[in-house]
Amino acid sequence: MSDRPYDVIVIGAGSVGVPTAHALASAGLDTLVLDERASPGQGANKAAIGGVRATHALGAKIRLGRRSLEVFSTWDEVHGDDIEWLSGGYVFVAYRHEEEAAFRRLLLVQHRHGLPIDWLDAEALLRVAPDLVREGLRGGTLSPDDGHCSTLLASHAMFEAAKRAGATFRFGEQVTAIEVERGRVRGVRTDRGRYAAPSVVNAAGAGAARIAGLVGERVDVRPDMHEAGITEPVAPFLGPMVVDVRPAPGSANFYFYQARGGQVIFCLTPSPPLWGDDTRETSAFLPMIARRMVSLMPRLAHARVRRTWRGLYPMTPDGSPLVGWSAACDGFVHAVGMCGQGFMLGPGVGELITRMVRAETTLEDDDTLSALSPQRPFVGQEVLR
Repeated sequence: MSDRPYDVIVIGAGSVGVPTAHALASAGLDTLVLDERASPGQGANKAAIGGVRATHALGAKIRLGRRSLEVFSTWDEVHGDDIEWLSGGYVFVAYRHEEEAAFRRLLLVQHRHGLPIDWLDAEALLRVAPDLVREGLRGGTLSPDDGHCSTLLASHAMFEAAKRAGATFRFGEQVTAIEVERGRVRGVRTDRGRYAAPSVVNAAGAGAARIAGLVGERVDVRPDMHEAGITEPVAPFLGPMVVDVRPAPGSANFYFYQARGGQVIFCLTPSPPLWGDDTRETSAFLPMIARRMVSLMPRLAHARVRRTWRGLYPMTPDGSPLVGWSAACDGFVHAVGMCGQGFMLGPGVGELITRMVRAETTLEDDDTLSALSPQRPFVGQEVLR
């Protein structure tokens, strides 16, 4: 049993759990983080490719993304850690009327939230990404403030910052029970001990449903298997992350960027979804994405792939996260179902959770929590998930 009670216990030391611990501890809350793995970021976090954007279709995600962008882009200046941040922007390309119409509609929402995103015609877009195939290009959107960084460097830097702020991390402990008394959380039991706290955050990623079940609540989160890869370094030729949302056999979209070290990092969204938790890479992924990448940017045909890997996207029915208080008991908070965007949304989510625990939410926060409520009806799909 723990010698002392904590203010907050965070379950999960990944893309959401670590920045949440940093925000909580920085606000003066005595914070404990529990994770069954041996070190931080060993779940979906280490499979993330590092893109960070505020370019979303839902106001709640735009707000969280903007704050996360501020954290990542200023991390070196504020904390002194080089996380290989690069504000290269995001480009969503349009080769069909369907994509052009959708992107132009989304600009109305994005501009309403103050995002400096513009529609570029084909000639202007080719000045930003000159190696795109010209034939059929209608144009695309450019969001210059978006960017990317090293997930490993960023996650480690946030972990160290959380510890400096006073957060305690305990690894190799599996959560086995959440204690609830008279409808309120009292603490957490693991296979190695018991820890008391009046607030508990479910940031368990792909394991979110199991943790929610410990308080008798069902959250609709299940993992979808995605693969990614990285090439050997080449001379700089590409600034932004390039996203192509045209569907193709076996895939719904794909995206890639050139890291600061010269490597091209790429990922693909399988269609139909591949449900499960098998993180072994497959032989089908590389030929599929190679065809798509080379057809969009022929110069990539000569890039040599160094390795591929597979990670899990904890998905919700509508493609947006579940963030909010539990309906089953007081003091239990969900920060789950990030749909593969936990890394890019984590800092914003962590600060929101901190304001929730401290009962300091703003009207804007309330709007975000309403949109992302775990109890919301699932209607439609988030367009840019």
